[in-house]
Amino acid sequence: MSERIKLLPDHVASQIAAGEVIQRPASIVKELLDNAIDAESTQISLYIKDAGKSLVHIVDNGMGMNATDARMCWERHATSKIALTEDIFKINTMGFRGEALASIASVAQVEMKTKPESDELGSYLLIEGSQVKKQEPVATPKGTSIAVKNLFFNIPARRNFLKSNPVEWRHVVEEFNRAALANPAISFKLYHNDELQLDYFGGDLKQRVCEVFSDRKLDDLIELDEQTSIIHVRGFVAKPEFAKRIRGEQYLFVNRRFFKDNYLNHAINNAFEGTISKEQFPLYVIQISIDPAQIDINIHPTKTEVKFEDERNVYQILRAVIRKALGAYAQSPDEAQFDDNRFIHSQLNFERPASNADLTNAATVSKPDWGGFKDSYQQQRNENVKNWETLFQGNTSLNKSITQATLLPQSDEMSDLRVFFQLNNQYIVTPIKSGLMLIHQQAAHERILYERYLQALVQNPIVSQQLLFPKVVNLTAGDEHILNEILPEMGALGFTVNAFGKNAFVINGLPAELHLEDEQALLNGIIETYKAQQIGEENKHKNVAKTLAKRAAIKQGVRLKTEEMNKLVDELFACAEPQFSPDGKPCVSKLTLQDIGKMF
Repeated sequence: MSERIKLLPDHVASQIAAGEVIQRPASIVKELLDNAIDAESTQISLYIKDAGKSLVHIVDNGMGMNATDARMCWERHATSKIALTEDIFKINTMGFRGEALASIASVAQVEMKTKPESDELGSYLLIEGSQVKKQEPVATPKGTSIAVKNLFFNIPARRNFLKSNPVEWRHVVEEFNRAALANPAISFKLYHNDELQLDYFGGDLKQRVCEVFSDRKLDDLIELDEQTSIIHVRGFVAKPEFAKRIRGEQYLFVNRRFFKDNYLNHAINNAFEGTISKEQFPLYVIQISIDPAQIDINIHPTKTEVKFEDERNVYQILRAVIRKALGAYAQSPDEAQFDDNRFIHSQLNFERPASNADLTNAATVSKPDWGGFKDSYQQQRNENVKNWETLFQGNTSLNKSITQATLLPQSDEMSDLRVFFQLNNQYIVTPIKSGLMLIHQQAAHERILYERYLQALVQNPIVSQQLLFPKVVNLTAGDEHILNEILPEMGALGFTVNAFGKNAFVINGLPAELHLEDEQALLNGIIETYKAQQIGEENKHKNVAKTLAKRAAIKQGVRLKTEEMNKLVDELFACAEPQFSPDGKPCVSKLTLQDIGKMF
């Protein structure tokens, strides 16, 4: 019997190893940025084409390599940072295992130019699929230039698994921003298809945070700086009122290395407890400095996980530092128009009118625009006013576990009188024969607008209302590409948005319901919802419609007139799925006579 177990060829082993380290263009960006930072560079430029699928090219002004090192660095496990096992626990640099460059070379075509300051000529290497095709002297500036072309050219199946260019570009920008936030003293430039997208100047962490999060101001941030016997915590968290509905602007670094840790993330969220709702996520950029001997960074191929020797104490310190900073902010006497209940108010996503006059004005201003519906829909609505029972047939597809009978009144339950009143400016209440029916006014309006916007996306675009003064908004490089991708949907929903220079757009028109909206916050909200999903064409329509419906719907706390309540209820029961809001929350509930009787 012949032997079945054989050693893998080196090029096959390298390609298998590359599957752990190089998953997409952003993986190459991370590894090359790590090497450039380790080379003590002060200026790093990154050039991307086709979201990194065609080219990832990095140029730095670091220490460079001589001809021997230039050749050796592409071999597997070749490193200048480890000689003994103990050295792993003294690592203060980024790349150290010698896997990244060998893995990159095995799945791409690579060109490198490098020169140390002491040499007159540098070295040029051409590598394809781990094979060195050429090495020769070349005139080049001090530092290193590495161009990685045609990723996965020799593994077509892997290339087919790459996502669309906008998705891959977002990952590239994310890796770039992580490196920039970890190393604020280094200047970074990012180009995409020969256009400069991001330009960060070397400076301090506060300046870098404001550069990366261009929609943030210095006044939006709370500084952290606490030295303990175990760790040094420094960085910034955003004030609670600037928390967002999706996780994203959250960065943890240890010894300038980005890492992910659910346990420490829980410590940060716990520190914000009572200041934001459970559905919100705070912005934070936190750098932890610690003795390298007390952490293990060698537990994951991409080195994004870190094991702490004393994790519990790190948790407690991190939570205490953030709570101290939040407490100081809440008690600061320098805050203009300080409100002792600001943290409570920040959790409430509705406008609370201050007086009866304001209530009247709010009801007038917030009155929904019911125009633009199809004639057949109008006819259906008018019929529903007279005969609601036709609206409660056959709508059981949304939630199989909750039948319609438990939520919507049956035809024999309906009262002869249509009487509506508002409870706490939040619920619409009407008597039915079996008790009371309660309708959540915001959830109901979200359902109405959601179905209207879906219809607009499919066949009946909404007319845009032009702004008297066009509004210019600035987005990050990643968000710019997302907005470009969903502009057709935005146009169908009544937005008139045009490019206005690098990472900037001008809004010339909005749907009628949004005439009082904060345009920057509106676009950011739509983009965040879009980023939170892996979007197919159908889901893209649904998410854009859902976000806009949530923004346009009448909010809790708005007083409605009787005719407005009538229209809202009629429009709700004319929807295909009146039971639930687009988020799956109930729009309608019943309080039966039996339930009321039990109270007595």
